[in-house]
Amino acid sequence: MDFRKINNLSVDCVIFGLGAEKLNVLLQKRCLNLFSDNFAVINDWILPGENVFKSNSLGQSADKILDELDFGQFTNKKQFRTYGSHKRVKSDKDLLWVRSQGAEARTITVVYYLTMPLESTILEGDSDLQWFPVEDLPEVGFDHKLIIHDAFEDLKNKITTEPVLFDLVPTKFTLNELQIAFEILLDIELDNRNFRKKTISKPYIVPLDDKRKVAGSKKPSKLYMFSQDVYDKIAEKDFMIGTIL
Repeated sequence: MDFRKINNLSVDCVIFGLGAEKLNVLLQKRCLNLFSDNFAVINDWILPGENVFKSNSLGQSADKILDELDFGQFTNKKQFRTYGSHKRVKSDKDLLWVRSQGAEARTITVVYYLTMPLESTILEGDSDLQWFPVEDLPEVGFDHKLIIHDAFEDLKNKITTEPVLFDLVPTKFTLNELQIAFEILLDIELDNRNFRKKTISKPYIVPLDDKRKVAGSKKPSKLYMFSQDVYDKIAEKDFMIGTIL
């Protein structure tokens, strides 16, 4: 296997995690201090990513990045968009970081994004990874703020036509959790009774015998699962989630 890297081709991963009140994105700390007045001190954030090995495909490169996060198996990653502007390196910090990594200043990156419930991840105390609200990002290197924005817009556009939202809630979810997910992602307020009525009428939303105690509720809430098999059979006939809202 050829472990040499392609110096002008990288893969970056936008990982969205839905919490109780907001959508978050996973960022990685970028630090470099050469202890010289001639070089800027780098202490900011970037998307998880790396240059592509010559012996790896783009998909394999994305899998390698995700495997190193140790969050479990990712089955819902989507190749999103390619960014190759000559303006991607926007500051002295960006240029210094690129050179420290042995990459070229003008690098094309292929972006993948995926979604998960925030509760399914555990970050170690000494991890260089951290979740940030999509609407309140820290200082971010390169054009990664633009990439996050574009991926977020694409995710919102798919919410009503594809079953991407079910990757943001637990495998076994309550109807309230599903409704809150819709409201957070689309920044809307839904009528609870109407939402529940339409949701349980969908054959791909399967009721379970299980229940879960929910904070603030006097009795356990019924749990449901999303059936990809059922959805695939009726997808052409049923306009997916749009008919729930």
